Amino acid sequence: MKVLAIGCHPDDIEIGCAGTLAKYKKLGHDVTVVHVCNGNLGHVIIEPEELGKMRIQEAKNAGALAGINVRTLDIGDLLVYGDKKEHRDKMTALIAEEQPDVIITHCPDDYMPDHNAVSQLVFDAAFAASVAHYPAVNNNPAKVTPIYYMDTLAGVGSLPTEYVDISEFIDLKLEMLECHESQLTWMRDHDNIDFAEFVKTCARFRGIQCGVQYAEAFTKCMFWPKVVPGTLLP
Repeated sequence: MKVLAIGCHPDDIEIGCAGTLAKYKKLGHDVTVVHVCNGNLGHVIIEPEELGKMRIQEAKNAGALAGINVRTLDIGDLLVYGDKKEHRDKMTALIAEEQPDVIITHCPDDYMPDHNAVSQLVFDAAFAASVAHYPAVNNNPAKVTPIYYMDTLAGVGSLPTEYVDISEFIDLKLEMLECHESQLTWMRDHDNIDFAEFVKTCARFRGIQCGVQYAEAFTKCMFWPKVVPGTLLP
């Protein structure tokens, strides 16, 4: 099975579904991660041009720990819009190229506009990618792909429909997250926030909800014809 996880910023996938992706990989599935934005505005001191390059590399380092292919659309932070044709065409072309069996992306009601824009972008592009004669598809259409939405940050406002037991992969998830040094070090030193602990606590809470040590939570996108019998999560 081909799994395509699409996040907004370079650390969003590690926060939301890295344990699930590592589990897919152990089961022998093909996993690709895509970041829409380059994270260039995610620091107070480091300038955007330098930071964007740094964060793209941090994401690749994180993916390498789990054997995951990592790509970026390299759009600047706060510049992505779900209804912008240029961005939709980039995403459509990528989905048609990757030919995924399942897509994981942001919940449409998360805490920041970039996340919500990416969620809408993926929803629209996943359909456009199935239309053979749409120019961005280049006569290589994907099927209309089922979508699962990651948990919101801290799970606020989210009512999961499915859980994945990541107890075996929690240490790897946190190791992948720690690759994003430009973010975690700054938050520890200047905001007094241990974000790795934050993420681990959320995974523990979701684990309690479903009776395991650690879990990641998801909501299935319930629109025809994206709905399929059973689950595509590991």
